[in-house]
Amino acid sequence: MTSTEEHAAPAVGPVSDTGPAIVPGEPLPRGAVDFGGQLRLRRNDYAPLTPPVLGEWTPTLSVSVVIPAHGHPEKLALVLASLAAQSYPAHLMEVVVVDDGSPEPLTLPEVRPENTRLITSAPGGWGSGHAVNTGVAASSGQVVLRLDADMLVYREHVESQMRWHHQIDYGVALGHKMFVDFDPAAMTPAHVRDEVAAGRAELLFDREGADPHWVERLINKNDRLRTAGRLSYKVFVGATGSLHRSLFETAGGLDAALVLGGDTEFAYRVAQSGAVFVPDLDTSSWHLGRSQMQTRRDAGTRYRMPFVSNRVPDFHLRRKHPERQWEVPLVDVVLDAAGHTLEEVDATAAALLAGTTPDLRLWLVGPWDSLDEDRRSPLDEEHLDLRLIRETFRGDPRVRFVAAAPQRDPRVTFRLTVGAGTAPSPDALGDLVKEIDREGAGLLCAPLPGATRSDGVLRLERASAFARALHLEPGATGTDLDRVVELTCGTHWIPGEPFVVDPGAEEVSEDRPEVVRNRLDRALAEADRLRARAERAERKLRWFTPGLTRRVLRRLAR
Repeated sequence: MTSTEEHAAPAVGPVSDTGPAIVPGEPLPRGAVDFGGQLRLRRNDYAPLTPPVLGEWTPTLSVSVVIPAHGHPEKLALVLASLAAQSYPAHLMEVVVVDDGSPEPLTLPEVRPENTRLITSAPGGWGSGHAVNTGVAASSGQVVLRLDADMLVYREHVESQMRWHHQIDYGVALGHKMFVDFDPAAMTPAHVRDEVAAGRAELLFDREGADPHWVERLINKNDRLRTAGRLSYKVFVGATGSLHRSLFETAGGLDAALVLGGDTEFAYRVAQSGAVFVPDLDTSSWHLGRSQMQTRRDAGTRYRMPFVSNRVPDFHLRRKHPERQWEVPLVDVVLDAAGHTLEEVDATAAALLAGTTPDLRLWLVGPWDSLDEDRRSPLDEEHLDLRLIRETFRGDPRVRFVAAAPQRDPRVTFRLTVGAGTAPSPDALGDLVKEIDREGAGLLCAPLPGATRSDGVLRLERASAFARALHLEPGATGTDLDRVVELTCGTHWIPGEPFVVDPGAEEVSEDRPEVVRNRLDRALAEADRLRARAERAERKLRWFTPGLTRRVLRRLAR
């Protein structure tokens, strides 16, 4: 049997839409709002969802378990053996193993699920991300469950994750795992299948000697991720996790150019699509061997930093370098130049481009096609200011000239709309981002003196919040769309004066009382946050040190 051999399998399950998570005539769960038969969840609070008890429900969705594999057939054999004993209906589950250029071509072991295929990774790339994309393209399930080739899963692993996907179609389920040392001679695939089928998977390894994954700290710190807000995507780091195929495709699949760090980058784009991240803790799995980030953490971080930073504006290591420009900007700024003078546009655009947060892309909106090179009176032409604006800013690579406001770029975290003539302070962009992050809001509105609801307002949108709103109400626009964003992520109103300078003042001074007071308030709030963080770290250290010592002693003993 060769690695290119495909094992014929029946079509996976009936093709049907997600069943409604709302029962007609029954009251909605607390905190939930009905959007066309699907629950509206606020930020990452998935508490209104009520997944059924394991073994006491009837699944309808099909699932494709996609396993990228490179060598280590002894681990893959145990993984497939555990999948052969899953509680999820066999006719609704297929397994696609993708051989990612193994030194010795892989073959399928005898003990495996009914509907299992082995394919080779598509030409033109390599790595787990490329292999996952290959497997997803070759699969047919309504839900995609990515599973690494060294993950021995418990009996209900697939079923437990699938419960969430029957509730909403914009959820991401993260499976639980424990890291253990692996001895290939310790057990056979048949033994693994029988133990998993009997519900004794937790006895295959010593839990006391196992290591938890680092994401558990973030999960536990944030009420099982329900209060994690924008940080939720950081726990979706491969190994085991699932999402609807439609969400996978909306996010664009994995970036095959990322050999390491691709899971984080993909999770960010999934979050930008409006996803809710749910840690599924009702079952678990054994990671056969320690992870690379455990054995070579510093080297792995050093490699990932530039690749992930260029693509993920929200990456914590990137935010340590706010003075730098990256491939994907943190903020898209939209400025309407039509009908405005050079001086008005320059007051706004120049201040933003020269500010302390240059990580932006500026879209100047205007009828640029009306500018031609025919003979004209240079000082008196009809579109004089428009021509001067274009010439002033065309040399800055961050500036784009467009006829209409562009669609939201799903990769860019924020979108700021500002009126011409407004003079943002040097720290305005960074301060607005800090403010919306502090509130966890999906929309920040900062009206300037004399502003109306639609004019004279600094408007900062969080792309993920608007993506979820459009998913729940695809036809919503304008104030209707803002209403959905307010329900799902919240809207934060704040006076706009601290973010701009007064163009009418004879001298703009950083020593103005209102500027000093505003900076002092923010500094005090930041000091309180850091103090609380230090106190939590001290408490955690007191709790964690004995456990750490025990694990170190156990390893030394081994």
